This record gives sequence, C-alpha cells and structure tokens, in this order.
Amino acid sequence: MPGSGCENLFVLRGVAPAGNVSTSGVMGTQNMEIAMTRLRAGLLVVVVAALATGMATARVAWGGSVKGAVILKGAAPEPRKLPVTIDQYVCGKEKSAEDLVLSPEGGIRNAVVWLENPPPTPAAAAPPPVTAMDQKDCVFTPRVVVVAAGGRIDFLNSDRLLHNLHSTPSANPPFNRAQPKGRTIPIAFPHPEIVRVSCDLHSWMRGWVVVAPHPFYAVTDAAGRFALPGLPPGRYTVRAWQERLGTISREIVVGDQDPTPVTLEMTAR
Repeated sequence: MPGSGCENLFVLRGVAPAGNVSTSGVMGTQNMEIAMTRLRAGLLVVVVAALATGMATARVAWGGSVKGAVILKGAAPEPRKLPVTIDQYVCGKEKSAEDLVLSPEGGIRNAVVWLENPPPTPAAAAPPPVTAMDQKDCVFTPRVVVVAAGGRIDFLNSDRLLHNLHSTPSANPPFNRAQPKGRTIPIAFPHPEIVRVSCDLHSWMRGWVVVAPHPFYAVTDAAGRFALPGLPPGRYTVRAWQERLGTISREIVVGDQDPTPVTLEMTAR
C-alpha cells in the first residue's frame, strides 16, 4: 500500500511491513492480520471513548442548588371556615379555607417558587409527564400543581356527585365542562401562566395550575420548604407566588457545591 502510510503504521506497532518479510509468506500474512486487528481495536477504543464522553457531557448535572422556605411575615390571620350549602352528604357542612395554610412555625404551604432568569436547559427528549388533579370530598387535590408548558393534566372526579370544571386562563384555551363521578378530563396547557380552576357547583372549590416554561419550579410543602437543584453557579432572581399574598422577588448567588439557603418572607394581608 505505497504512499498510504500503512508501512509506517506497521513499523510503529512493532510488526514488519509485508514487503520486508524475509521468512515465509504465511508469517507475513499473519503479521498483517495481527496489525490490522490491533488497529481496529485501537480505533474502536477511540470511538467508544468519544461516545462515552459525549453521553457524559449531555447528562452532566450542575452541583449548585437552592434550598429554603417561604414564611409569613407578621401576625398570622385567623383560620376561616366556609359554609357548605349543597351536597352536604359528600362535602360536609363546612370547609376550611385553604387560600393560606401555615405550619406552626409560619411556613407557607402551596407557595410556588421559581427562577426568573433560569440557566439554559436542553430540549426534552420526551413529552412532559402527565400530571393529575383530583376532586375529592369537594376539594381540589392537590390544590396547586405545576405542569411543563405543552404538558397535560388529567382532572379526576373521585366524588359520588357531579362537579363542573371551570378555568379562567389568559393565555391558554378556557374550559368549562361538567364532570360526573369517575370521569377523567384531560386538558393540555401549551402556554406558561398561572390558571385558576374552580367548580361552579361548589363555590368554595379552588385549584391552581402553574404552567412552567422551564424545570426550575417548586411547590412548597406543609412546612413551607422547597428545593431547586441542578443549578450552575451564578446570580439568579428567585420569585415566590401565593394565591392570597401575591408575588415577591429576591436576588441570590448560587455556588457550585453546597446548597444556597434562602428564606423568602411574604407579608400577611
């Protein structure tokens, strides 16, 4: 193979080129086969290593994170009870108002926390997972759900009575549908926004759908806690929304290892 560089390759691998073989032709052929086998093995290692490196890069998760709580600033308002005037055999005689639920330490449940200026993220390889919101004992459960823009929510009715599923969106298509027991109504939410969901038959029923444009969203737990993992180091604006208290913002700096602690205070109204 004159001029191809293969002669030099064989010499570097410790095997004489076929043209320089002074023993039998069989030995020369065997040497060539050994050299080619080694060459193929070397190329395979290079290709596999390159692929492995590429996959690892695609899956790298940043080590920064935000962990904290949303708490109430000021005196906690008195809990309220809402009278039930219809379907008491399922709904009961009264319901607790859940527009502001606090822990004993003042943590706010069902607040939504997100990054206003999130880091870039790769496009999802699969559609967003389906989220569910049930109607049970005449209450939306959970009261607040987050769904990725373009995702779907399955609205369920576990009550043995008729509900009316009614939304008041700004960017997404509205819906107003009767929902008997056991029926599931799937609704897609293509555009980011916060959507209120209610039942016209049971006036106290409220739910909230938060349509998120990126994955850095969280809903606080019963203690008001939240976490936003997988962040690169940098400066961010973190925001919190609560249906009764509105929205607040705070600037934070995230490192690349230890979680960044954040306490977000919302003023009582």
